[in-house]
Amino acid sequence: MAEKVTLAVSWAAACGGCDVSILDMEERVLALAELAEIVYWPVALDFKRSDLAARPDNSVDIGLFNGAVRTAEQREDAELFAAKCKVLVAFGSCACFGGIPGLANLAPKTQLIETVYRDTPSTDNAEEIRPQTECTIDGQTLTLPALWETVSSLNQVVEVDLFAPGCPPPGERVGELFDAVARFAQSGSLPPPQTVLASDKALCDSCPRAETRTAERMARIVRPHEITADPSRCFLDQGLLCLGIATRGGCSATCIEANMPCRGCFGPTAEMLDSGAEALSAIGTLAGEANENDVAPHQMKKTVKSIVDPAGTFYRFGLPKAIINQGMNDKPKKDSP
Repeated sequence: MAEKVTLAVSWAAACGGCDVSILDMEERVLALAELAEIVYWPVALDFKRSDLAARPDNSVDIGLFNGAVRTAEQREDAELFAAKCKVLVAFGSCACFGGIPGLANLAPKTQLIETVYRDTPSTDNAEEIRPQTECTIDGQTLTLPALWETVSSLNQVVEVDLFAPGCPPPGERVGELFDAVARFAQSGSLPPPQTVLASDKALCDSCPRAETRTAERMARIVRPHEITADPSRCFLDQGLLCLGIATRGGCSATCIEANMPCRGCFGPTAEMLDSGAEALSAIGTLAGEANENDVAPHQMKKTVKSIVDPAGTFYRFGLPKAIINQGMNDKPKKDSP
């Protein structure tokens, strides 16, 4: 094996926070530079896609791919990484589960385009221009990638070896990934395929507030800005939706420590079929104010109906991987990958 491992990093449908999380390792980034030769990271260094394409297949040791797949170009990038990299890592929630961009699956592509280019109050588009995959201006042909009907996670497009969830992956998990790179440089060993660099248990198992949870029901559901949460009590006992009950741990409870409930960015544990459905089911069992005998059905319904944006709450990071993973659309999706 070469003295240094070769490393490639790519950015697809995402906000860029995952790239920043690598830099947030501060002085440990220097240690990474000693272990790995970065052969492709266009958001941070002067690399072109042609540089990676020119390399032989399986010539890059490790590829970190962050972001979901929404466009034809992003699908090509994913396939390029799968071909060139010996080990492909889905880096961040968008690559692992579809992430926040995956919420676009709630509406058909045509509706999203009309909303953005016509319907928003700030839109100034009197000529009703829409993005085209190809147009000619002054004799020059300009192109844009095709927009797929749906958003996909990385492993819905290509085979993935390791998963590093988080929005973005926290320092502890990025450090674990760096350690894996170091072991690979020294001995060629890596965690088993399909390993998730996180806990195998739900966040509630390691939550610093776990012992404060009572059998109290959620008579009313509130949003974080509506109350000042007691930092010593379980969020659920305070009527705040916390998805730690159906989210993999390993995030160091960063949001909890900041007095904010878990949003679910680490995705499901291996035992969960659908983390959003699991969370919704759990909240359903807690909803409603109990009377002397039981919980009245109308009280449960009233509590559950008070949830603002259920899809965005329970499927904020994982809609593309859910059992029901998109909104209903009567038109056939002819251009989906």
